[in-house]
Amino acid sequence: MKKILWFVVMSLAWFSSPAQAPANARIVNLSQFTDLMSRPSGNIMVLNFWATWCAPCIQELPLLEQLNKSSPDVDVLLVSMDLDLDPDPEKVYRFIARRQLRSEVLLLNASDPNSWIGRVEPSWSGALPATLVINPHTGKRIFVEGQLKEGELEKMLAKVR
Repeated sequence: MKKILWFVVMSLAWFSSPAQAPANARIVNLSQFTDLMSRPSGNIMVLNFWATWCAPCIQELPLLEQLNKSSPDVDVLLVSMDLDLDPDPEKVYRFIARRQLRSEVLLLNASDPNSWIGRVEPSWSGALPATLVINPHTGKRIFVEGQLKEGELEKMLAKVR
């Protein structure tokens, strides 16, 4: 009986303890995010807008993680939209840890997406997932709304180079 009680107490402590923010994740407001989008960088930026509750978003994460791992000249930023519906970042932190995401994750803390999505990309309806590729040297941009398929990221990168 003691062992069962100990297991229950430890399980509750593990599930209820707050997740520590991963080193590759940070909360940013809209102003900070737009500054990041326009930062001078030597690298092409791939901004992927996603959420933990979005199945197509989760399905395409391995493609983005592979790009992050294999292309040092590309900055992959995974922009979580979760805080719009749930202001507690803990579930996103747990998701990042479970999935062992290595790309930089930004938790965008901006309410009312309909008021600002047009500033990110005028053609964006707000649907997730969405991916924006920006070449800061040439100014070329490509935007795709919907789930990325194998090989699409590489084609997008080739077009902005």
